[in-house]
Amino acid sequence: MRVHSLSVTNFRGIKSATICLPAHAVLIGDNNTGKSSVLEAIDLVLGPDRLSRRPPVDEHDFFEGRYLAPATAVAEADHDGQPPVEAAGNPLADSVPPRIEIEVTITDLSEEQLARFGGRIEWLNTADGTLFVEANPAGIDAAAVVAALRVTFIGQYDPDDDDFTGATYFTRSLTEDDTPTPFRKTDKQHCGFLFLRSLRTGSRALSLEHGSLLDIILRLKEIRPRLWEGTLDALSTLDVAGDPQMGISGVLESVNASLKKYVPREWGAKPHLRVSSLTREHLRKVITAFIATGSGDHAAPFYRQGTGTINMLVLALLSQIAEDKQNVIFAMEEVETAIPPYAQKRIVHELRKLSAQSIITSHSPYVLEEFGLDETVILSRSSQGILSQASIALPESVKHKRYRQDFRTKFCEGLLARRVLIAEGDTEAAALPVVARRLSDLNPATYSSIEGLGITVINAKTETQIADLGRLYAGLGKRVFALCDLQTAEAQQAIEAEVEQLFMHPEKGIEDLVLKNTTLEAMNRFSQSLAWPPHLAAKHAGADVNMIDALMDYFQWSKGNWGIADFLAQCSEAEIPLWFRQTCARLRQLCDPPPPPPVADPAPGGGGDDFDALFR
Repeated sequence: MRVHSLSVTNFRGIKSATICLPAHAVLIGDNNTGKSSVLEAIDLVLGPDRLSRRPPVDEHDFFEGRYLAPATAVAEADHDGQPPVEAAGNPLADSVPPRIEIEVTITDLSEEQLARFGGRIEWLNTADGTLFVEANPAGIDAAAVVAALRVTFIGQYDPDDDDFTGATYFTRSLTEDDTPTPFRKTDKQHCGFLFLRSLRTGSRALSLEHGSLLDIILRLKEIRPRLWEGTLDALSTLDVAGDPQMGISGVLESVNASLKKYVPREWGAKPHLRVSSLTREHLRKVITAFIATGSGDHAAPFYRQGTGTINMLVLALLSQIAEDKQNVIFAMEEVETAIPPYAQKRIVHELRKLSAQSIITSHSPYVLEEFGLDETVILSRSSQGILSQASIALPESVKHKRYRQDFRTKFCEGLLARRVLIAEGDTEAAALPVVARRLSDLNPATYSSIEGLGITVINAKTETQIADLGRLYAGLGKRVFALCDLQTAEAQQAIEAEVEQLFMHPEKGIEDLVLKNTTLEAMNRFSQSLAWPPHLAAKHAGADVNMIDALMDYFQWSKGNWGIADFLAQCSEAEIPLWFRQTCARLRQLCDPPPPPPVADPAPGGGGDDFDALFR
């Protein structure tokens, strides 16, 4: 089985979304886009232990924290106790309390699942995503039409109980039955969805808590641990302070003697210390696995191991689960956490091999390059909370082979970012982040670093690639800017058609831009700090050296090796060329605009007149 698609309404930062997933998917996008929320949404629907938490959702799970009907609608409803209605008799949309709705469509069902959910099975046309509803049984034999199961989670606030509720239902029953049919925990266990949260799963992987990986393995193997009664009985008879050498027994005997003076024996006698009033639930939380560390026999709790070791331990447990339960869906956050690149790749390969479907979030190029173009789901979210997906469509000038070869150095960072600046070449790609950081340090009120603005700089390597790369990233929902030397009118027009703003300086080369627009003092200071290469030192020796010519030779010799970036990093604000200052200031305006000024209250009795204007 696999998740074919899901629709989400009013959950976390997502007001609405419809996402289609391939058999194996990597979800990518900038931080706080909604990748984890997508996995959490699926878990609410399919996770067998998710709804055992009480309450299953809370205020922060609703979009913008809104779970009550608007105050105006509530006030209008108070007149007769009924929500306000339109002329047609339907409740107004804004009078209905918001609720979380998550619908998941499952395909590739096994024979066992088809038999179990037979009455709820529908037929999905995977070509266009519509349900087959024609009264033509032969129509379901089409190659694109497959058996599907739709399941919906609904979470809402119950004002009568003053609490939040949440339940999962067969989607068909919400419209076809008088009473919706719950999709129960036993149903979910037949779906095999496992969600591994980043930095959280490992903390209890080898404990016996409900829902831990070890607990899941024991349940799959139908093993019922028979350790509770024996352990509790042994602990109940363990007197931890009976030995007089501990110094506590004498105090307790004194307490007992004093107790006899005031109360009969039946009320209480012989106080002594034991471990605790433990129950099974206590034991589930405190029993944990110990693992030997180093070459000796000393063992420590598994959660005290290194983070990378814990994550690999989690993978080993997952393989056990997959071996015992076929047709598993694995969802995993940040697979790369504390793990070296070769191990990241190993985890991805194992997940794909062990599961019917794997859904991963990641920021690692080593993980992303293991997924094909059709398996990479790029998520972006608007300021209104609309989450959308995009797939990678390479421009004609970028062949698939080149995309794979340059993935880590050119494409990956742009796919993960929200804002992309495409630089013409090596020098521009190195210089702009350095000069922006320098200006931010010198004048933080006017400038920000490129990193602080959330911009990723992509090196196009050549001016002819700027427009194509701009089209690629803009098509994925990114904000795209470009930076280049002076272009022909035709080339400039082609680039501007694909990017939000083009920053084109008026010189044919960036070396000319810098040397024509800085000071001799900055050039001399930089020259004195350099270890000049021997051939340039010999060429420009002597008291009559032309510093502009010397640095031009040096910048061209060090092109692609941070020559101009190093020069700009030692300049004062006034020594940095004006074009760079204007570019950095404009990028800040575009990416981090200042808040609008507050609107002043009208002067009392003055009708809002500007008193300063009256006396000018």
